[in-house]
Amino acid sequence: MKNLIEISKIVTKKKVRKIEIFDDHSLKHKNSKFNDFYEALMVGKFKNDRDAASFLYSCSPTDDKYRQLKSRFRKRLLNTLFFLDVNLPSTSTYDRAYYSCNKDWTLVKILLSNNAQTTSASLAKHILTVALKFKFADVIVNCSRILRKHSAEISDEKSYEEYDSHIKQFSNVLDAEIRSEELYQRVIMNYYKPPSKNQNLEEKIDTYCDALVGLSEIYESPVVIYNMYLVWAYRYEMLMDFNSMLEVCIRAEKYIEENPSYYQIDKLATFQLKKMSAYLHLKDWQNGKINAEKCLQSFPKGSDTWFEFMEYYLFSAIHTDNYINAIAIYYEAISHSKFKKLSAITKEKWKIYDVYLNFIIESQGKSNPILEAQRRKTFRVSRFLNDPILYPKDQRIFTVLLVVAQLLFFIDKKSFNAADERIDRLKNYANRQLKKEEYFRVIQFIRLLQQLNKAEFQPAKLSNVEKYYNRLLEKPMLYRGLASEIEVIPYEKLWKMILAKLS
Repeated sequence: MKNLIEISKIVTKKKVRKIEIFDDHSLKHKNSKFNDFYEALMVGKFKNDRDAASFLYSCSPTDDKYRQLKSRFRKRLLNTLFFLDVNLPSTSTYDRAYYSCNKDWTLVKILLSNNAQTTSASLAKHILTVALKFKFADVIVNCSRILRKHSAEISDEKSYEEYDSHIKQFSNVLDAEIRSEELYQRVIMNYYKPPSKNQNLEEKIDTYCDALVGLSEIYESPVVIYNMYLVWAYRYEMLMDFNSMLEVCIRAEKYIEENPSYYQIDKLATFQLKKMSAYLHLKDWQNGKINAEKCLQSFPKGSDTWFEFMEYYLFSAIHTDNYINAIAIYYEAISHSKFKKLSAITKEKWKIYDVYLNFIIESQGKSNPILEAQRRKTFRVSRFLNDPILYPKDQRIFTVLLVVAQLLFFIDKKSFNAADERIDRLKNYANRQLKKEEYFRVIQFIRLLQQLNKAEFQPAKLSNVEKYYNRLLEKPMLYRGLASEIEVIPYEKLWKMILAKLS
């Protein structure tokens, strides 16, 4: 009762008249600018403030009406964060506990700032019990500091020593976690940089890996151990040693299985995606399919992670000539109700995959009745071939991929004049607009196409192709989710398909 009295006094003095949040009840009021703003954001209708201001008020983003609405909207969104439903089936116990501890820790700080010493200590004690179970080092240190101070004030020496012991023990653990986070962050900060700008990481990642192993041997912290496995997985991926990367991910999965208290869906998803990436690059369809069917049960169907996994699954099927499976995977993904809510750039990627699947059906369907049966009337080849195809500068690779697809259709139809035009366009991209290092494989493929053009599309007349083809073999495809790395059909394989079609 003493705690309730303490809290009531604070609330009585400082309560607000109304708490504005987004909940199911408030979102039912359709005639609301707040709800219009919210719904439009959810479907990716806005790219910037200008789009939002125009949609909501037909005004500029500097207009007071829009600025005031945006400010109030942001405040309402932030208020809603305190009332998130963390009891969804997809949320792990670890994540629920960490969210609850941090939300309650905010309450402890509010209580302390209002001199509610007894209540804040009582709540901190409850948080500490949960934090110790899950080894939340940061939360343990924070709560123990409050409780140690409270114990000193009430002359409870036994409790004081207990909390002091927690602080000493978990301060070291927290330092180790911070160090492990630093090493992991140094890896991901440089991971996607071109090799010429990535020498620092290549030279130091072995040291990082060894340091993380050392930390994991001293501190039994899930944060340290997860970071250790992640950095080792990145290391092997950089070396393109996908068998070793698989082994690391399997060990990480085993750790998660043996420590259910520390289970985190995002960590599991990362390792499972890395496994799928390994099977893709190893062209191991059988194990990749088994892994995919198992892992897809781990993610909420229709989540961003689920769609990302489906992309790797699709590539794995196409790269191993399992085209019927690829088409089934494609349809399962795009037919999901949440596909429409994906980002515009993600939906564009799937449109590109659709074009290539239709090319496969067009070019190989005549000799494969099952594949031919997958043909769709909704895909109009003539409409696609007449499309000028021009994406914004930051999505130029999409233009390249679709111009290549047009070229494939024209070669299949023996329309060599049109094919010649597409090669000239690709040549201009390779010479002027594609960075040599970032788009190395794309450029080598375009150089091969240029030689094909010079040979008037007659393989027997080809010359000077070995060096470009060998460059593709020397630097194999590496797909890590970047648009610049997309190869729906690997370029060396695509080159062979073109030559086979022309022979």
